[in-house]
Amino acid sequence: MERTVTIESLYEGCKGGSRQAQEQLYNALASKLLGVCMRYATSTFEAEDMLQAGFIKVFGNLGSYRGEGSFEGWIRRVIVNTAIETYRRNMRGGQQVELNEVYDDAQQTFAMDSLECEDLLRLIQELPDGYRLVFNMYAVEGFSHKEIAESLQISESASKSQLSRARTWLKQRIKLVEGGIHESR
Repeated sequence: MERTVTIESLYEGCKGGSRQAQEQLYNALASKLLGVCMRYATSTFEAEDMLQAGFIKVFGNLGSYRGEGSFEGWIRRVIVNTAIETYRRNMRGGQQVELNEVYDDAQQTFAMDSLECEDLLRLIQELPDGYRLVFNMYAVEGFSHKEIAESLQISESASKSQLSRARTWLKQRIKLVEGGIHESR
C-alpha cells in the first residue's frame, strides 16, 4: 500500500535534514508560492529570487515552527515576510511612494467584469512600490492595518492611506484595460 505524502508529513523529514523531503516540499509548493512572490515583485526574476531566499529561510528555521496552524501556512508567512524584506532592501526610485504619506481619501471599491487573472496580476505588479506592498499585505495576505504598520514601521493611518491610493490607482487602470477589452470586441 502506497503512503500519501502531505505537506505536513514532509515537516519531520525536512527537520531531520532529508534532502529528498526538502526537494519534495519545494516541488509541492514552489509554483503556488511563486504566485505569492509575483504579487510583491516587479519581475519574474525578482519573484524567483524572493522564492529562493524564502525557502532558504524555511529550511534554516524549521525549529521555529511551533505546530500552530498548518505547516504550509507557516511557510507562506515566511515567504511573504521575505518578499517584504526584499522590498525594503530594494527600495527603488521611480515609482516609489513614501509609505508614511497620509491622505484623507475615501475608500475606493471597484468591479472587475471582464478582467483576466493575468491582467490583474500585471496591474498589481505595476502599482507603485508602497501601494503594492500595502495592497498585497492587506487585500491578499489578510494582514490588519496594525500589523502592516508594525511590520513596515509606519502609522496605521499611512497604511490605510496607501491601501486607498492603491485601490484608486487600480480602479483607474482597470477602467483603461476594460475599455480596451470592450473596444476590441
